[in-house]
Amino acid sequence: MKNKVKINPAKGKLGVLIPGIGAVSTTFIAGVLAVRKNLGIPYGSLTQMGRIRLGKRTENRHPLLKDFLPLTDLNDIVFGGWDLHGENAYNIACKSKVLASDLLDKIRPALEKIKPMKAVFDRNFVKNLDGAHVKSGKNKMELARQLMDDIERFKKENKLDRVVTVWCASTEVFTQIKDVHQNIEAFEKGLVENSPHISPSMIYAYACLKRNSPFLNGAPNLSVDIPALTELADQNKIPIGGKDFKTGQTLIKTILAPGLKSRLLGVRGWFSTNILGNLDGKVLDDPGSFKTKEESKLSVLDSIFNPDLYPELYGDIDHKVRINYYLPRGDNKEGWDNIDITGWMGYPMQIKVNFLCRDSILAAPIVLDLVLLTDIAHRAKMYGIQEWLSFYWKSPQTKVGLPPVHDLFKQLSKLENTLRFLMGETLINNLGLDYYYGEDLDIDSSKEK
Repeated sequence: MKNKVKINPAKGKLGVLIPGIGAVSTTFIAGVLAVRKNLGIPYGSLTQMGRIRLGKRTENRHPLLKDFLPLTDLNDIVFGGWDLHGENAYNIACKSKVLASDLLDKIRPALEKIKPMKAVFDRNFVKNLDGAHVKSGKNKMELARQLMDDIERFKKENKLDRVVTVWCASTEVFTQIKDVHQNIEAFEKGLVENSPHISPSMIYAYACLKRNSPFLNGAPNLSVDIPALTELADQNKIPIGGKDFKTGQTLIKTILAPGLKSRLLGVRGWFSTNILGNLDGKVLDDPGSFKTKEESKLSVLDSIFNPDLYPELYGDIDHKVRINYYLPRGDNKEGWDNIDITGWMGYPMQIKVNFLCRDSILAAPIVLDLVLLTDIAHRAKMYGIQEWLSFYWKSPQTKVGLPPVHDLFKQLSKLENTLRFLMGETLINNLGLDYYYGEDLDIDSSKEK
């Protein structure tokens, strides 16, 4: 294949800025700190534990991704962020009760050093939270400038070469695209005029893109995916991505649904319900925030089943999603799925799934992979929407007019082929016609790649 893409080396340190120092972010941070000290294993992280096939199967080349790619070393990552509470990462990790206290105590000094900066917050967008550790300003543009100053100060104080920002804060209320979101001129005017349609997450995204930081949206709300901010990302040649970390029930859907579709088994209904008792559950107890999450979760099946193409099989699925805040469950979310399927001659069958998962445990490796791979994209001068990272998102952001791909296995194939391309390796299409036709087939493109 052609020479690999020029990727600038991962020199110096990489800053990771996180709006929302809560359960997910402290689990991610503490996990990275633990791996540095050989106190834990990064299960679930493709960049740390995954391998990639290169060339033909007969070549038997399967390097670890962390050996294949010029990734930033985990020891070269510096953490920071913003939150409403003002407490250090150790205190929040202890309160979140995700990781064991004996592990947290072994990395306590490093966690205690991570103290959030004052947050940009608007209770109109997250109704079930409040806090005093927040910024104030005469308008939203001033708040954005304060965030820009935070980013520059964070880079200077920690001698950073690069920064990636990941939104790990709460889900904002459901918002639709308005005129103020349509282009950067309208958006900046809206910042100055305090438009009620500009959310805190949009202000963070704007500030990051103005300070050369990729922005990734780990929640389902409208944010960096508005036209004004995708335009700004393209103008400034910065990678962006989202949205909503693919964990728990939606992960299971994107594994099971492609299997049912591949066997052309009909689906009459898919009922999903969850209980969780963490801060995310409290926020989603508000109908406005739940509406945002519901839209993200409901979008998955249509993309996989293509009901317009297969109306007999999937044209009338009764798909329902419920989320219930149940305090005793804490971060250990439980999801139930009842799937009514139809087989040969129309005979009904059922699948039932009970997934007792740990929300932040599933999200933490996603955050790590997204940070490291987005940093590579930035160093490779890739910019705009990074659709090749759809593997990690419930509701993948795409170019206007392109439907998202939700099938987990197709997403992984796209991710791996993108990495092969970047590193100058042959793309793999699994065709292999030369195995069946031998020397009689003289078409290079048909050989297994």
